[in-house]
Amino acid sequence: MLPVTERLGRVIAVYGRRYRVAVDGRELDCVTRGKKGGVACNDRVAVRETGTDSGVIERVLPRDNLLWRSDEHRAKLLAANVDQVLVVTAAIPTPRAQLLDRSLVAAEAAGIRALIIVNKSDLPETAAYIQRLNPYRELGYPLIPISARMDVSPLKPWLADRVSVLVGASGMGKSTLVNALVPQAQAATAETSEALDAGRHTTTHTQLYRLPGGGELIDSPGMQEFGLRHLRLDEIQAAFPEYRRLAGQCRFHDCRHLQEPGCAVRAAVESGEIMRERWWVYQDILRENAQIGH
Repeated sequence: MLPVTERLGRVIAVYGRRYRVAVDGRELDCVTRGKKGGVACNDRVAVRETGTDSGVIERVLPRDNLLWRSDEHRAKLLAANVDQVLVVTAAIPTPRAQLLDRSLVAAEAAGIRALIIVNKSDLPETAAYIQRLNPYRELGYPLIPISARMDVSPLKPWLADRVSVLVGASGMGKSTLVNALVPQAQAATAETSEALDAGRHTTTHTQLYRLPGGGELIDSPGMQEFGLRHLRLDEIQAAFPEYRRLAGQCRFHDCRHLQEPGCAVRAAVESGEIMRERWWVYQDILRENAQIGH
C-alpha cells in the first residue's frame, strides 16, 4: 500500500536521469532521489509530487520483466513490463554483425517473446536477405517483412493489445516505422523534449506511444552494440532455443558447448543443424563475459 504522500505512476519517457511519468491522467517531469537511477520506460513507480508538474520517483515497483543491455562500464535499461520485443533489421545498410542475435538472446533471457521485423521490403536486396533469415523461423521467431515508408499493415495485427518495444541499429528505419504506426509521434516527441528541456532533435531517449488500433509501442534509441555482460553461462545457453532442444545430450552435464568431447551442440554445428554464425556469437558472448579463455 502506498503512503498517502505517494502516487502510483508509469514511466512513459526516459531522458537520461529525467523521466516523464503518467500519474492520474497527468504527466510529471520527475527525477530519482539522489543519484540513483535504475528506472526503465514503462516501469510502475511510486511518485511523490514536488510541484504542479514535477515529482520524485521514490521507488520502482516489482517488474514482470526487464529488457536491458550491459557492457563492462554500465547498464542500459531499455523497457520493463513488455509483452514482446520487435527487433528491426534491414538489408540496407549492411546489418551490424551479431546485433540481431544478441537482441534475441537478451529477449530470451528476459523471458520476452521476440519478433524479427524486416524493414525496407520494397528494396530489391531484401528478398535475398529474407532467405538468409529464414532459419530463424525454425527457431520460433516470426519473420515479418514490411516497408515503413509504404506499408506497415503486416505488422499491425501483431501489435494490437500488446506492449511492444522496438530495438535495432541506427539506419534500419525505426523512426520511420514509429511515425507510420503513430501519426502523432513526432509532435509528442517534440512536446516531451521541450517539457524536459532536452532539445527537439534528441535521439537518446526512450518513449512510449499509444497505438491508434490498441496496444502500446516503446521506441528505444538506435544502437551499435548489444552487450550482455550481465548474463551467466547457464542463462546464455538457455537463451539459444537450438541449444535447449539438445539439453541433456552432451557427454558432460556441465558442457560449455565449445571444444568439449561428446558435445551435442558442437556436433549439430558441424552437421549444419545449428547455424555456425550463431555459435560464433555464443562464443563471443562467453568471451566478453570472461567465461572462456582468450
